Amino acid sequence: SSESLLYSFSPVSLLLFGALPGAGAVTSSLRPAIELVKSLNLPDWLVHWGHPGNMAVVLFAMGGYGIYLGFRIRFSDNVEEKAKAKDLHPKLLGGMFFFFAVGAIGGITSLLTSDKPILESPHAVTGLVGLGLLAVQTVLPALFEGNPGLRNAHGILGSGIMTLFFLHAVLGVQLGLSY
Repeated sequence: SSESLLYSFSPVSLLLFGALPGAGAVTSSLRPAIELVKSLNLPDWLVHWGHPGNMAVVLFAMGGYGIYLGFRIRFSDNVEEKAKAKDLHPKLLGGMFFFFAVGAIGGITSLLTSDKPILESPHAVTGLVGLGLLAVQTVLPALFEGNPGLRNAHGILGSGIMTLFFLHAVLGVQLGLSY
């Protein structure tokens, strides 16, 4: 007899990640998606290296250009250039934050599809810390008007976050090469 499986996945369950304790709950909530990915019979190299490839593009393209724009806002004497940078900088880095958050789910999916543990590596820790710091970073500009000194904190924190994500990338390559 042939059997058809119907997979249903709601992104609403992903919103519960912050309230769920530990990797077991994350694994349980992603199980339908993991089974779906496994049923697609994707090439092993794609499952294994797809996440790091996508995240490298986000880090270097969006993050790198976002850093450049931040420095142009801070140090450019050209009013037009500064205005364009002020417009694009938050949009670009907001997009980076979004893609990193979605990419985290992709990385977890990659590990679970390969039957590997999640949330136990230094890569996972740096990723979660980085996402938390990015959330703080997005709030700081709203407070600039009341406290101009926060512009310095924003720049220093942003540079620190990008350094953390470069370390995160190195740890991710090590993790990928470990299995």
